[in-house]
Amino acid sequence: MSKKNKEFPILESVKITDFAAEGKCVTRINDLVIFVPFVVPGDIVDLKILKKKHSYAEAVAVRIVQPSPDRVEPFCSHFGICGGCKWQNLPYRKQLEYKTRQVKDNLERIAKVNLPEISPIIGSEQTQCYRNKLEYSCSNMRWLTAEELSEIDRTDEQQRKQPGIGFHIPGAFDKVLHIDKCMLQDDISNQIRNYIYMYALDKEIPFFNLRSQEGMLRDVMIRVATTGQIMVLVQAKITTDFQKEQFLGLMQAIQDTFGSRITSLLYVINNKCNDTISDLDIVTYKGTDCIFEQMDGLQFKIGPKSFFQTNTKQACTLYSKVREFAAVGKNDLVYDLYTGTGTIAQFVARHCRKVIGIEYVPEAIADAKINAELNNIDNTLFFAGDMKDMLTQDFIDRYGKPDVIITDPPRVGMHKDVVDMILSIEAPRIVYVSCNPATLARDLAMLDAKYKVDKVQPVDMFPHTQHIEAVTQLSLKPDLTI
Repeated sequence: MSKKNKEFPILESVKITDFAAEGKCVTRINDLVIFVPFVVPGDIVDLKILKKKHSYAEAVAVRIVQPSPDRVEPFCSHFGICGGCKWQNLPYRKQLEYKTRQVKDNLERIAKVNLPEISPIIGSEQTQCYRNKLEYSCSNMRWLTAEELSEIDRTDEQQRKQPGIGFHIPGAFDKVLHIDKCMLQDDISNQIRNYIYMYALDKEIPFFNLRSQEGMLRDVMIRVATTGQIMVLVQAKITTDFQKEQFLGLMQAIQDTFGSRITSLLYVINNKCNDTISDLDIVTYKGTDCIFEQMDGLQFKIGPKSFFQTNTKQACTLYSKVREFAAVGKNDLVYDLYTGTGTIAQFVARHCRKVIGIEYVPEAIADAKINAELNNIDNTLFFAGDMKDMLTQDFIDRYGKPDVIITDPPRVGMHKDVVDMILSIEAPRIVYVSCNPATLARDLAMLDAKYKVDKVQPVDMFPHTQHIEAVTQLSLKPDLTI
């Protein structure tokens, strides 16, 4: 038997001891570390090893011998297959506990700087239906569960090749799990998605094949704002007039069925080999080309290509904490690095002299300027470009030295050149917003040359997942303060 297909014996009655990265849990047998998804610390399980290296292995639980006292019943029927909400089997208070520890462990282990006591985590008031945006992939051959496979004739190609609309199976780019009911977004999202699915089946609209790049229906994006406005964007590959006619029939059917409930009904023709739409023209089929969201008395225009925090209510909590930590005065100049669509910039602009936002994505900067105009905010400036190329001494000389720097980088953290430039600027205060405790810790270690950490505030934006945000306040060390 080849090494690749090696069968490992079942490991019986193994106790899961702790959480690990990527939402998995961990146990140890002698010197072997074993990572297991969809289990809870305290579970006693039988394990099947899927992959083994020298010092670690990947496994799945094939039987729960004795459930952990902390285990709860998942509320979603797709739990354990869909990789979206890996912690549904854990009480929310425990999720918050482990997320706090994730921040603390990373900062202590990687940053190795003097730290204050970490503030109690701010949990999300809404733990279901909290997302304002979901993207569903379409496939002409959806992933079949073990239960479904047991009920079909596997030699019958038609039974095996069933279409679906849902989420990608983790680690498999061409495998889509069909979703009946997702608990991450308002139920109108389920109604719209399921209607599109049933209509496509009835009218024999072909679903996309990610491997062969054949088929028509590719992707469905749904945004639901707290204002009640809804955006639906349907993505399709169309190469013939007949396909165009079929597709427009689908769009009209969506409009006829949901009518004014959908504020913005859009479509995009994508004949490329990937699903990215940043370089494609969006067509407004009915309604407006955007929807509007509100936070803290501010209004934000959201288009199909806009970035916006996906948990609106908790985003307001996060940005309010950023503003608190920034502690800006009416004469302060603030730099908002990685500003996105300028949301944080507008949260603080009403309390300071001026905010300058820098962002890599030009479309986001265009949205930031529109949003500032919508809110009658005239003390912001926004610039598009690579941060390490934009944030230079020439830029500082032209626009002024900031009193406060707010930085909200992507998961990879800040480029070393950006950190070095921040150190040379010596702004009295920095507020660092991070969605990745590991890269936050790495950057804090570099900033430690001149800055001390005053406050750390974890904020949970994504219940039932391992993801966690942290807001950190830094100030110049006393011997550097003028």
